[in-house]
Amino acid sequence: MDLKVTDYTSDDGITVINVEGEIDVYTAPKLREKLIDLVNKGKFHLLVDMEKVEFLDSTGLGVLVGGLKRVRAHDGSLELVCTQERILKIFRITGLTKVFGIHTSIDEAREKRAK
Repeated sequence: MDLKVTDYTSDDGITVINVEGEIDVYTAPKLREKLIDLVNKGKFHLLVDMEKVEFLDSTGLGVLVGGLKRVRAHDGSLELVCTQERILKIFRITGLTKVFGIHTSIDEAREKRAK
């Protein structure tokens, strides 16, 4: 399966990255390139929408952690939108729920950021 990655920046300065498909050893470089490109363009507040992600492996987790390190180097943030139990379970098992802000919707993430 292919990975579709698109992005847009909202009025509040948050760049939303929509990810659709499987994030694995074969497709993760596409997401990595997008994250690097956005940071290089000065986008340091990223929100990755994972609602249409069907599979996530350790390579994908590594890409997300790498993206988080990149934005934090610029006092930025990388947070996730995910409600799928099979994906959330991976973050819980690895302890990454303590590292990433994980939200149930894009709107919820924006509201928490605005506070």
